[in-house]
Amino acid sequence: MTQVQNPAQTVLSQDDLKTLVGQAALQYVVPGEIVGVGTGSTVNKFIDALASMKDQIKGAVSSSVASTARLQALGITVFDCNEVAELSVYIDGADEIDPHGYLIKGGGAALTREKIVAAQSRQFVCIADDSKLVQALGKFPVPVEVIPMAVKRVTRQFAAMGATAVLRFKDGAPLVTDNGQHILDVTGLQIADPLAFESQVNQWPGVVTVGVFAFQKAQVCLLGTASGVKTLTF
Repeated sequence: MTQVQNPAQTVLSQDDLKTLVGQAALQYVVPGEIVGVGTGSTVNKFIDALASMKDQIKGAVSSSVASTARLQALGITVFDCNEVAELSVYIDGADEIDPHGYLIKGGGAALTREKIVAAQSRQFVCIADDSKLVQALGKFPVPVEVIPMAVKRVTRQFAAMGATAVLRFKDGAPLVTDNGQHILDVTGLQIADPLAFESQVNQWPGVVTVGVFAFQKAQVCLLGTASGVKTLTF
């Protein structure tokens, strides 16, 4: 584990920590290649930092409409996934990350596209502040993207596991993802085996993607802490 010190030892806000890890992620961007870019407030800091080296890369593959718009506004070319065979690195945040690099993602409702881009990349670098580091996944509600007609049945399947699935709303109506689907947020889970849990839920008819990233886990996490950026490898 390496650490970038905070020389002044000033009190850093969560926003400051996001900025630090966003800037630190630039070292994993390979000049001359296309970078995979995730979604969320921490990734927005990375996108802003990436603008400083936009002339050194071919462009990006984005995991959401929102990230695509931000990249393009900064003059960074965005490629469709199908135009690119493989990405050298994928940079994205997390809602939770455990000591093995397993993640919960989807708080921003982009989990399906995030998992696709992660699977297309040789290396997944997670950027997060230290509040996201947990010993076991499950305290943060697990997002599950589902086809609308399956919402009630999938909700009942989680209830049978002793968990509670709640349909995510936005502006008074069920949230619609970039893929035209809905999100269930699931609480009451203790995920002792993330690989088995991801496999199980992904098999349920109507589930598009579960927000546990075990098969597409992070290889590196840049963790923002009060003393600077810690680099965790898995």
